[in-house]
Amino acid sequence: MKNEKWNTENILSQKGRVAIVTGSSSGIGYETARVLANKQASVIIAVRNLDKGNKALAKILQQNKDADVKVMELDLANLASVKNFAENFQKNYVRLDLLINNAGVMIPPYSKTTDGFELQFGTNHLGHFALTGQLLERLIDTEDSRIVNVSSGAHSIGKIDFDDLNWEKRSYAKWKAYGDSKLANLYFTYELDRKLKDKGIDTLVTASHPGWTATELQRTAGGVVKYLNGILAQDITMGALPTLRAATEAGLKGAEYFGPNGFMEMRGYPIKVESNELSKDQAIAKKLWEVSEKLTNVKFEFNKKTQSAGK
Repeated sequence: MKNEKWNTENILSQKGRVAIVTGSSSGIGYETARVLANKQASVIIAVRNLDKGNKALAKILQQNKDADVKVMELDLANLASVKNFAENFQKNYVRLDLLINNAGVMIPPYSKTTDGFELQFGTNHLGHFALTGQLLERLIDTEDSRIVNVSSGAHSIGKIDFDDLNWEKRSYAKWKAYGDSKLANLYFTYELDRKLKDKGIDTLVTASHPGWTATELQRTAGGVVKYLNGILAQDITMGALPTLRAATEAGLKGAEYFGPNGFMEMRGYPIKVESNELSKDQAIAKKLWEVSEKLTNVKFEFNKKTQSAGK
């Protein structure tokens, strides 16, 4: 397999596997769900807006009438909704092979989640942290399961301020807050990977970033971003490839990070890339983990079961 040209043809059949893709009514989430459905996975489109989710479902079925796709409601900016989703999923599914934490908000005006967290940190990090924790039992019970956290090159402008996580003391800088949330995604990836390995659990955690991809996320961005989109951005079929590779590549060990192979990782085919040094700080990752458990009231239970699902 040539690394530099990895594409969907490299993905083996996903028949029998169950995948959740958050934020999959549009953009790279939609493309990720579409490709996995075409590879015969059972895919859950987990979205806040059911109407948009159902349109995405109809689009996938139009291309592939045999696709096994369902829409379920999930608002990551509301911890009660996250809990409700996890409970509903577990009532209906005995296994979970792939959890793709893709959904995100990007550079909106200052606002807060239902639970009072700054919107980007609360949705992009805490919502997915709580979701993963509440689905962990299913993941651990499913052989060869995997979690993919979608980060961003913007993690490099992030630096978590534990004294002001909700931007109540500082003047709000939306790009910086976005960078913080994407840096948090990587701390979460690396710390969860360490914890699973410590317990001898074979669930893998990986991360990805889409480079510069033209999606709905940029709708709140200003004129410059919109202008550059036309020149620099790749389309969602390319933008989803790092996520798909992180989700399906055989032989990974955990904590790998995939992004495009082009200039400044903005576009191109997916390869293993490196996140910045700050993202690898274990003391910060551990502190963020503890804070996240307190804020979400979700405690991760690393109970190794028989890993019977699928055996």
